[in-house]
Amino acid sequence: MAKKSLGKIKGLSVYFLPYSEIKDLDSSERIKKILNIVLGNSILVLQGRLAPEEETRLIEDTMAMIGHVKNFKGIELAVISGSESDGFFDRLKRNLLSAIAGSDLTSITIIGAASIVKEIKKNPKKIELFLKGF
Repeated sequence: MAKKSLGKIKGLSVYFLPYSEIKDLDSSERIKKILNIVLGNSILVLQGRLAPEEETRLIEDTMAMIGHVKNFKGIELAVISGSESDGFFDRLKRNLLSAIAGSDLTSITIIGAASIVKEIKKNPKKIELFLKGF
C-alpha cells in the first residue's frame, strides 16, 4: 500500500460535528467521516459520543493506519459527560434522551490527530486540550 502524506501542518481548525449529521449513518460511515475530518488536520468536537464498539473500531482503524499514512501517529480521544453525582431525575432525563436519540447527547467527544494533540487532560467537568507547537 502506498503511503499517504498528511503534509506539513499549515494551520489548525476546530470542526464541530452535531450528532444530527451522523445519526443516520451506519458505524462504518461514521468512523470514515470522523477519520476524514481528523486526517484533514482538524480537531473534532462531536456532540454526543460514539457507541463503545464504534470507539473501539475507530481506535483499531487508526492503529492500522500508522505506518501507512505519512506523519500519522494515531489519535487522541476524550469524552466528557454529565457528572455521575447528578440527582436521580437528572440521570433519568439523560438516560431517556440517550434512549430516544440513540446517543448520549449530553456528552462531548474531542478527537484529534496525535501529531497535533500533545495531551488531553479531563475530569468530569472539563477538558484541557494541549497542542503541539507548529
